[in-house]
Amino acid sequence: MAFTLQIGDKAPDFNLLATDGSTYRLSDFNEKVLVVFFTCNHCPYVIGSDETTRKTVEKYSPKGVRFVGINSNSKNTYEEDSFPNMVKRMEENNFPWLYLYDESQDIALDYGALKTPHFFVFNESRHLIYTGRAIDNPKDPSKMTVNDLENILDKHLDGKEICPKITNPIGCNIKWEGKDKHWMPPEACDLV
Repeated sequence: MAFTLQIGDKAPDFNLLATDGSTYRLSDFNEKVLVVFFTCNHCPYVIGSDETTRKTVEKYSPKGVRFVGINSNSKNTYEEDSFPNMVKRMEENNFPWLYLYDESQDIALDYGALKTPHFFVFNESRHLIYTGRAIDNPKDPSKMTVNDLENILDKHLDGKEICPKITNPIGCNIKWEGKDKHWMPPEACDLV
């Protein structure tokens, strides 16, 4: 069995606390498209691409696309990734997405998150239609040559075939509790 969700798989449910103080489940989102992305506070690939992600969220939210960020990193690996620091980061940056905390790391395992950032796009029936990167240079978006996330959202919303459906996420690996900061589960591998 593959580590990461496969195209066509149903979105795994979650029940996670957000920085706004509320708890959210998958069923709380009824938009046409749901983008779940694994992110964090400290990763240079996340920090580098946050403003590009903001523009994408602002562009597609009015079109029925909902964006939910999940931080699954161990606070014991990077204190910057603790829940209080998540709240602080959202207050400072006013990002236009929900930011959920997966302290147990169960949701990262359910989705098969590999990196920060790692994007999963689900259709209205919550089947996976795309997984991978948002852009091809998240550390330095000024050198970006393709925005895969926007391309697939455009195609899907226009009723066209999505291609590619899978790309490799580019970023830092998830920081697993009790493991070296570079450790990944042995079954985790590149998607393409």
